[in-house]
Amino acid sequence: MSKELFEPHDLEGHKKHVMSSLDGLISVDEGVGDWMKTFDKMSLKAYWRPLESRIIDAYKNGLCFPDPENIFRSLRLCQYAEVKVVIVGQDPYHGINQADGLAFSVPQGIKIPPSLRNILEERKNDLRVDARSSDLSDLAKQGVLLINSVLTVAHKAPGSHANWGWEELTSDLIKAVNDKQSNVCFLLWGQYAKRFEAVIDSSRHTVLISSHPSPLSAYRGFLGSKPFSQVNDVLEDSGQRPIIW
Repeated sequence: MSKELFEPHDLEGHKKHVMSSLDGLISVDEGVGDWMKTFDKMSLKAYWRPLESRIIDAYKNGLCFPDPENIFRSLRLCQYAEVKVVIVGQDPYHGINQADGLAFSVPQGIKIPPSLRNILEERKNDLRVDARSSDLSDLAKQGVLLINSVLTVAHKAPGSHANWGWEELTSDLIKAVNDKQSNVCFLLWGQYAKRFEAVIDSSRHTVLISSHPSPLSAYRGFLGSKPFSQVNDVLEDSGQRPIIW
C-alpha cells in the first residue's frame, strides 16, 4: 500500500502492526489462559488458516485495528471459568486509538463513540449511578466477556473484515460459554448480535435482546431496556455476585 494512503502519524504505528500468525497472538502476555482448550479445537476448523492468512495480509498491507496484541484481549481479561455475562458487539472501532480489544470500549481520554455514549446513558438511567470511564476493562475483569463478532477492522472501513471467518470463531466461543453449567447472561444488541441466539440454550441461560445502542436504533428498544439491572437480578437470583457496572 502506498505511503500516501496513511496519515503521517499513522506510519510508525502501522510498522508495529505486522504479525506472523494468529497462533502467536494467542500466547501474547499471559496468553488466553483457560480459553486455550477451546482454541485448540478451533485451530483445527476449516476457517482457521484462511482467516489467519487474510488477517496477516491485511495487517501487513494496511492500517488495521486493534493492535495485534489486543485482538484476543477480551479473552485474556475475562477467563472462561469467570464468564458470567456476554455482550456481543459487531466489529472494532475503526478510528485511530479507539479499539482496545473489548467490544464497545475505548481508552480513557479518547472521545466517546456514539454507541458507547448511549450505553453509558442507559447505565446511568437504569442504575441511577454516576458517570464512569469509557475504558470497560474493569467489567471484563468481573466476568463480562466483551466480544465483537468480528475481531479486526481496517482503518476507516467498518465491516471490512466481515465474512472472513471471525464470525465462525466468535460463534465457537459463544458455544463454549453456552456449555457452562452456571446461568450466563447474554446481551444481544441489534440484528448482528442476535444471529448468535441460535447457539444459546435459553432454558439454561438468560438471553436479553434489544436494538443496537447506535444512534440509528437506540430509540427502538435499547434505551429504557434496563439491561444492567436485569443482569444483576439474574446473577443474584442464581447465587452469583452482581456486576459493578
